[in-house]
Amino acid sequence: MPRTSSPRTTQRRRARPGGKQRRFRQRLGAYWAQEGRRPQIPRTAVPSFFTLMNLFSGFLAITQIHEGRFDYACWLIVLAAVFDVFDGMMARLTQGTSPFGIELDSLSDVVSFGVAPSYLVYAFGLKELGALGLIASALPALCGAVRLARFNVTSGGEKKDYFEGLPIPAQAAAIVALVLNFNDAAWFSRYSPGNLTILIPIVFVLSGLMVSNIHFDAIPKPTPRYIRAHPWKSLAYGIALLLIIFLLELGVLIVMGIYLLYHIGRALFSAVQVVMNTPLDQDGEAAD
Repeated sequence: MPRTSSPRTTQRRRARPGGKQRRFRQRLGAYWAQEGRRPQIPRTAVPSFFTLMNLFSGFLAITQIHEGRFDYACWLIVLAAVFDVFDGMMARLTQGTSPFGIELDSLSDVVSFGVAPSYLVYAFGLKELGALGLIASALPALCGAVRLARFNVTSGGEKKDYFEGLPIPAQAAAIVALVLNFNDAAWFSRYSPGNLTILIPIVFVLSGLMVSNIHFDAIPKPTPRYIRAHPWKSLAYGIALLLIIFLLELGVLIVMGIYLLYHIGRALFSAVQVVMNTPLDQDGEAAD
């Protein structure tokens, strides 16, 4: 005669929801107790998440460039820059800075601020120039990779208030500002000699600045101590932020233009001062 469950037993079983989950958790807890350790989320997980979102935004930008949606691609590169800022903030807040995070950040930056802007200028206005356009459009990615590799080797994890060479996100921001404000590539050919485009010298200059020795100021942390120590510089960064918020792409163009001209002008002025103040010997050569 087959055994049947009584109504009371069936009701008792129904009154215990999640029994399998509890048994699984108990067995898992017994396993970790036997191993003598429990899994822990590393401190690098939070900043690494934002770094991967930076990389994902760069990948999405490339797909939008392929579809011909240049404005979407530009704003995705901007979004990648926002994630790039957040991963640094999270790394400092969680004390999750590590060699792994530094390398992951550099790999993500190469894609979002190197490969994506290179493909952007190629598809936007340089693909019609054949091999010359292909070589010119590859420069942001190539020089950006060199810039990041040099930074990783020479920085030693030391936090400075300046960068040696134009930061790769700033180079990407300059290209994005140009494309957003002049969304017709024919504009860049109006003032260009022959059939060439003014985009080529712009790309050459931006790429060269990344591998140069010119010092570019880093974005400071808005702390009361820094504001008291550098009131005028803090005011300038505050005005720049307001321009970007209220003028959007035009604000980015204005801010990036001033940022580049200021640091290039400062470097040229310092070079002239060094040349003028270097003493010469009787043969007209620089004295030791």
